[in-house]
Amino acid sequence: MPAEQPTVSQTLISQTSVSHESKLPRPGIWWLLVLGAVILSFICVYGLLNGPKPKPAQLVKQAFMQDINGLDSAASQLQMTIRTRQSAGAVQAAFLRARLAYKRVEFIAAYYSPETTRALNGPNIPEVDDDLRVNAPEGFQVLEELIFPTMDALNRAEIVLQAAVLRSNVHRLRTISQTNELTDSHVFDAMRLEVFRIVSLGITGFDSPIAFQSLPESAAALESMQEHLRYYPLTETDADLTTQLTKAFGQAIGILRSARNFDSFDRLTFIDQRTNVLSGLLFDAQKALQIPVFTENRLLSPSARTLTNTGVFDSSYFVDFAEQRSTPNRVALGKKLFFNPVLSGDANRTCSSCHQPERAFTDGEPTSLAIGTNGSRINRNAPTLLNAAFQAVQFADSRVVFLEDQASDVIRNRQEMHGSLPEAVKALQQQAEYRMLFARSYKEGITERTLKNAIASYIRSLTTLDSRVDQYFRGKPNALSQEEKRGFNLFMGKGKCATCHFFPLFNGTVPPGYQETESEVLGVPATADGKLVDGDVGKFVLTKREPHRYAFKTPTLRNVAKTAPYMHNGVYETLEEVVDFYNKGGGNGLGFNLSNQTLPFDKLDLTQPEKSALIAFMKAL
Repeated sequence: MPAEQPTVSQTLISQTSVSHESKLPRPGIWWLLVLGAVILSFICVYGLLNGPKPKPAQLVKQAFMQDINGLDSAASQLQMTIRTRQSAGAVQAAFLRARLAYKRVEFIAAYYSPETTRALNGPNIPEVDDDLRVNAPEGFQVLEELIFPTMDALNRAEIVLQAAVLRSNVHRLRTISQTNELTDSHVFDAMRLEVFRIVSLGITGFDSPIAFQSLPESAAALESMQEHLRYYPLTETDADLTTQLTKAFGQAIGILRSARNFDSFDRLTFIDQRTNVLSGLLFDAQKALQIPVFTENRLLSPSARTLTNTGVFDSSYFVDFAEQRSTPNRVALGKKLFFNPVLSGDANRTCSSCHQPERAFTDGEPTSLAIGTNGSRINRNAPTLLNAAFQAVQFADSRVVFLEDQASDVIRNRQEMHGSLPEAVKALQQQAEYRMLFARSYKEGITERTLKNAIASYIRSLTTLDSRVDQYFRGKPNALSQEEKRGFNLFMGKGKCATCHFFPLFNGTVPPGYQETESEVLGVPATADGKLVDGDVGKFVLTKREPHRYAFKTPTLRNVAKTAPYMHNGVYETLEEVVDFYNKGGGNGLGFNLSNQTLPFDKLDLTQPEKSALIAFMKAL
């Protein structure tokens, strides 16, 4: 390159310096000025070296903001490839790069800015908010379905719009994040929750349902966490633990990077031998650094080493007030009431009539028999009460939040119990035994509120998280057969079951926050021949919003071998029939053409051995 020529201003400065040379300070003064500058520089450098050093959480924040800039750059490149009408391959490649950049910020962004993160990477389905407004989906998952597996020119305007919305949400994330103050406790909590997110959502394909990039994206998330972890002086505290963590990260990332394809990935081994080890070591590192464990009342314990440890889910979490939490006395009282016909209008039915312990607290009927003698039935199948405490809403249509309200709803229902809470309270107050039992559990004694809470306390005690699947993850490798292990991998992968029945609760309560329970539109038929969609519109009755037409709460699959018949209307008698329904693509696979079906309607193409393995795994729950 040619040498730079002096600018006009530089020439003028040079001439001015020469012409005024006689006015420059004398040599002695020059030395004083130079000495002063040296001293001042020394003071500045000394201050930088010996002043307060940035704390690890501050360094994490700086790196996080740089990663957001990287995400913005990647989103900008994606937007440019779309605007300039580049090839479909170029657009897809730019999309994948942007998603990898998003995964680098996910663990902090999802923790501190959950709403913005949902806008960036939420499911591609409309959302009905608490005010019953229908919000259209946006973000990566919407774009993914528009550009994979091929781009449709007819959707170009929508693709351009969604790319612009994505970029805007990245800017929103930056603005919000600038004012967030990170703490060490929250950073470590966020890291372990990201491991749990990878286990329960990432490797299942939840947020990459079309492009199937979940495995490399999970690797990118782990790489980002490992880089951020280096800001903590763990090497000075515990060198051996540092080595173990480096190895655990490296092995998990390596396995994800080297996976042949999405369907063949061994998720069972990955969770058991890689991510469970990694999340446990992160917890150990936090303790070694003497960083307090973040304390918060939530369903998943903040001190959970893994998702599969014993006692990490709090069955008393979903209560209205802290004073309503279960106690052994309340559980015992609730159990007694559960089997007492005093709650029934004709004193001939109990809660256990439809929720029989020997049937995993169901009744074995397609839909439960209504009260009376004419043989009529209620509209829906009686769900199991086992693990009901781990759901944020109750009933198939999610019409109540708390188990206390579920109890009162059933007691008052003319078809179910046809009872009266005030009358039940009066009857119980006449019995000395119950007066004593209530007084032992509640200061106010027998009231409608305490009656409901006692029953709810008993139901919250009905938790079973010790299946052979759980035992496998707790150190018993022979707890599962080879077929059951294969079934687990199908459930978590090719079968797409775990994208609605989330690991490890296997219900619709969404990880890793476990704060909300989803409903899905499956298109369940009215009869087993699959000719017509069932007429029960589910959650739509309550909200009158189209996304909820035919929507029903995703139930637990634990103890599923004991809870036949299946679906909200009991239409299928066997698990084989249920698997066939999903394998065909749900209601739309049967030809119902439901515009709001949330279940992917592409065929799963499961072979008969794969179906058998999937069912064998579910029976192991």
